[in-house]
This record gives sequence, structure tokens and C-alpha cells, in this order.
Amino acid sequence: MRSITISSSSSNGFIDLMKIKVAARHISYRTLFHTILILAFLLPFVFILTAVVTLEGVNKCSSFDCLGRRLGPRLLGRVDDSGRLVKDFYKILNQVKNEEIPDGLKLPASFNHLVSEMKNNQYDARTFAFMLKAMMEKLEREIRESKFAELMNKHFAASSIPKSIHCLSLRLTDEYSSNAHARKQLPSPEFLPLLSDNSCHHFVLSTDNILAASVVVTSTVQSSLKPDRIVFHIITDKKTYAGMHSWFALNPASPAIVEVKGVHQFDWLTRENVPVLEAVENHNGIRNYYHGNHIAGANLSDTTPRRFASKLQARSPKYISLLNHLRIYIPELFPNLDKVVFLDDDVVIQRDLSPLFEIDLRGKVNGAVETCKGEDEWVMSKHFKNYFNFSHPLIAKNLDPDECAWAYGMNIFDLRAWRKTNIRETYHSWLKENLKSNLTMWKLGTLPPALIAFKGHVHPIDPFWHMLGLGYQNKTNIESVKKAAVIHYNGQSKPWLDIGFEHLRPFWTKYVNYSNDFISNCHILDSV
Repeated sequence: MRSITISSSSSNGFIDLMKIKVAARHISYRTLFHTILILAFLLPFVFILTAVVTLEGVNKCSSFDCLGRRLGPRLLGRVDDSGRLVKDFYKILNQVKNEEIPDGLKLPASFNHLVSEMKNNQYDARTFAFMLKAMMEKLEREIRESKFAELMNKHFAASSIPKSIHCLSLRLTDEYSSNAHARKQLPSPEFLPLLSDNSCHHFVLSTDNILAASVVVTSTVQSSLKPDRIVFHIITDKKTYAGMHSWFALNPASPAIVEVKGVHQFDWLTRENVPVLEAVENHNGIRNYYHGNHIAGANLSDTTPRRFASKLQARSPKYISLLNHLRIYIPELFPNLDKVVFLDDDVVIQRDLSPLFEIDLRGKVNGAVETCKGEDEWVMSKHFKNYFNFSHPLIAKNLDPDECAWAYGMNIFDLRAWRKTNIRETYHSWLKENLKSNLTMWKLGTLPPALIAFKGHVHPIDPFWHMLGLGYQNKTNIESVKKAAVIHYNGQSKPWLDIGFEHLRPFWTKYVNYSNDFISNCHILDSV
């Protein structure tokens, strides 16, 4: 029989092993308990952080990996330093702003080239800032030069006569010489008494543009409730007279009456009666001012495109034309008339104008729309300071810069009241003063001296009667155009020119008879 001997050492080893196992078991339970306790404490903070990150856009993450990349830096105490980088870059830009661009700095041709050079040459932020500044300044110069070039081209386009309109004038002039019907008396002898009949509605139009004149007359007659009471007095220059007469002889505006007269046919318009205008039209210095190089001597770096455009418009050759000044002589040209409505050739009539003749001017001479009280800040914000040079002592002494201006181009003139004033003499005297001052007293042709001459003689009328700005305000409200009685394409962008605004042109072209042989043969339709 075998025996088993248990040594004391073996016994002690077993007991120690049991203690270790029990101890290990006790440690695991305690660790687990503490772990759960710590997690219970941390979970709310993890939840809050997750919610914050989610609100900031982490909800766009589609995986735990993405979420980890977002949450990791935050849990480890790392923050996004892009804000600091931006602040540092702002600081560099402010430093560079007032410093000169280094000589020989080669500018990239485009943004893509700039990025490529940045990568290849490892530019620092300061070099990048200088490059950015240089590129921006170059771009600004090019844009500015381009704008001034555009304004000059527009000025030349506005001052020229389109080929189609020149063709119309030549063909009608030729018709006048070869066709007896084109030379017939205007108006017919039986209607001559109506030319001085003050019960009729008399309109005066001074122009050398046959097509424009036809639109004014046609739109007035078609919009009138009493066209048989309309009498048009059209005044033109000697070279256009035959063509203008021919047009209205072959295209009568019945039942309205149309009279066409050339400046040379008015006995009163002599050099003795208009010496100032003779000087204005023939003085070499003045002709150079209006027909010369408008950029030579001009400091383009010291002006804005808007100011330059205004100066160009002021130097339009039409401002030294006698036709443009004729309105100041209406009382003498039509001695038998009591009241007339004067119209520019760039207007379109959309309502019956007979109520204008019923307006009580309360003893004033000129019924006009004021141009300082409208909603359009560009067109209806004109005061005397917009037209006159108040640094000139005579202007500063005699005029108020904040006085409201008014519109020329659709005016009611009470000729009986006018003949009792010295308006014409005042107009002449201020033209003389401007000549003595080398044309430095005002910048626009005929309106400034008229603003002075009619001072105290103007009666404001409702703006409904005369809407301006269609020749220079591209953002003209179409609904307002539709409602206005008279719309005025004052400015360079005339509707018969290629530079006219496309969306405003149809209000004018609707009164052009494109089926007329002269119109179609001169391709008027193609040009407008």
C-alpha cells in the first residue's frame, strides 16, 4: 500500500496560491465597480461635448472615424488655430497696405498662376500680401482705364450721326428737289390762319433730326383726344430744311397741322439780334472746347468716371448749335401766339397733352417739372449746385446752391407774360459772362443760363407730365415709364443710337413707321 506524504512546504504553497486567486477575484470586482462609477461620472460630459460638436456640424460625419477625428483634438485639449492665423494675416495686410510695392516684383497672370507660384517658391505671407496688393492695383488701373475709354467711345457715338439717319436726310432732300409733292406748301393755304389761332394747341419743336421729329409729332397726334386742334411749329437748320419739309409733305400728320421753317426763314434771327450766339458758334476757343480732344490735359487720376461722363456730356457739340438755343427766342419768333408747349426732339408723348394748355401758371412764364423732389436719386436730385461752379465769385454771389432745378424739354410757356420780362437779356448777359470766364461758370450747355434767366418765373407742374433720364438711367422703372405723359431720353443713350438702352427703346420705336419706303430703304429697322 502506497502512502502519501504532505510536506509543510507544499502545504504552504497551496495556501498561498489560494490566497492569490481570492485576492485577484477581489481586485477585479473592485476595479469593475470603480470603472462603472467613473464612466457614470464622465458620460454626461461626453454626451454634452458630443451634442455641442454635433450642433457645430459633426452630424455631417458618416462614420465613427470621422467623429473621432473631430472629437479627438477637443478631448485632448487641442483647439483650431485658424482664427489666430487669420488675425496674423490681417496684421500683415495692414503693414503692407501703406508700403511701396518692391521694384521688380513679377506679377502672375492669373489666380491659378499665383497659387502655383506660391507652391513652387514657398512664398511667405508677406510676399503673398505684396503680390495680392500689386495684382489688385493693376486690376483697378485696367478697369479704370477701360471705363474712361468706354465713356469716350460713348461720347463719340452720341455726337455722331448714324449712317441710316444721314441716309434718310439725303434721300428726302433729293426727293424735295425732284418731287413736286415733296415741295408742296406746309400747311395748305386754307389752314394758314390756324398757325396764329390761339384757340389751337401750339407745339414748338427745334431739331435737325428728321426721324426724331417724326416720332415726336406722331406720338403727340396719336395720344391726343383732340388731334384736329394740334398745330406743330418745327424749326430746323438750313441744311436739313428740304429733307424735313419733304418728310412732312409726303407723310402728313392729319388731322394735325404741321409747319416746317428753316432758321434762315426767320427775319428776326439776324446777327444783330443774336450776337452772343454768333460768338458762341464761331469762336475758335469754344469750338475747340466742344470739338477738340477731351482727354488731353484732363487729370483722369483725379476724377471719377461719373464726373468725367458729366464733363463729356457738357461738351456735346449740340450745346453751341443755334437750334439748341432757339427756345429763348420763342416770343419773338411767334409774335401772335399767347401760349405754347415746347418739346425736345428726344421725347415721346404717351398721353393727351391738351390739359397742359389749361394749367394756370399764376402769372409765371415757364411751367416745368422740378427735378429735386423725386424718388430717383440719380435723375430727380438736381439743385443749382449740380450745374454751377460755386467757387466762381459771380455764381456764389448771385445764386443759391440748394435752389431746386427744373427740367428743360417739355415746358409750357406763357408768351404774354414772357414779353413783359427781360428773360432774353438776362440769358444773353450771363452767356457773355461765361465767355469772359473761359466757360468756367457752368458745365452744361443751355440749361444753366436758362435756370438763371427764368429765376422767379417758373411755376412747378406735376412730375407725371415729364419723366426724365431715359437716356442715361439704365435702371429706369418700366412701370413708371408706362404711366408718364411725356418720357424724355435726355442723355447720351438716344433710342435711335446703337448705345440706346434696349429695354427702353420700344417706347420710342413703336412710333416709327417701318413700312415707309424711305425708312426701309435706309435700313432704319436694322440700326435700331
